[in-house]
Amino acid sequence: MTGLLATSASRRSSKMSSRASATRFDRRLGHILDHATEVFCEKGYEGASMRDLSRATGMSLAGLYYYFESKERLLFLIQKHTFTTILEKLKALLENVSDPEQRIRLFILNHLQYFVSNQQGLRVLSHEDEALKNGLSSEIAGIKREYYRICLELMEDLRRERGLDFSTRTAVMSLFGMINWIYTWYKPRIDGNAEALAERMGNIILNGIVRGKPRSSHAKRN
Repeated sequence: MTGLLATSASRRSSKMSSRASATRFDRRLGHILDHATEVFCEKGYEGASMRDLSRATGMSLAGLYYYFESKERLLFLIQKHTFTTILEKLKALLENVSDPEQRIRLFILNHLQYFVSNQQGLRVLSHEDEALKNGLSSEIAGIKREYYRICLELMEDLRRERGLDFSTRTAVMSLFGMINWIYTWYKPRIDGNAEALAERMGNIILNGIVRGKPRSSHAKRN
């Protein structure tokens, strides 16, 4: 019995140690990606060197090459971490909300909450959108397609429930045009926090849709 208890305690200790190690690794990785984002934002992907990234992250040049192989790998991890984080938070927010208009507002809020506090990341994602090659871009493209599909489905749900006539694709692309370029003009003192900005943007996009003409029985679906 004593042996079983000791074995169980040892396993729990091992699991706790593994979780602690994973947490430390995640924090360290997050630190590296944050500093790499700053370098790419300042110098651009093409202008940044592994030596620049080494100085900014505090990791030796040899260590940086050992763990990440190239600056392209770092850019890939920045993009993957960003889009995965946004998607996971969005799915959690939408899980218990059924009203189509409220779900669209949550989509906008989730996006802005992340990027208002990570404007350098948004700049890097926008400017270095096509920098990834060698198959790395396909995984990022898949995550982006899922994000687009979610937004499109939200618009289609609204159109169907309210009996409206509008192009869901045009609405989605117009919304992305609004929320993806805030880093070029956003000023907290003038524009407020993410919640205030999301409410105003939601009003603009939704009032334009909801106050449009009702769908006729012969209207073409888009």
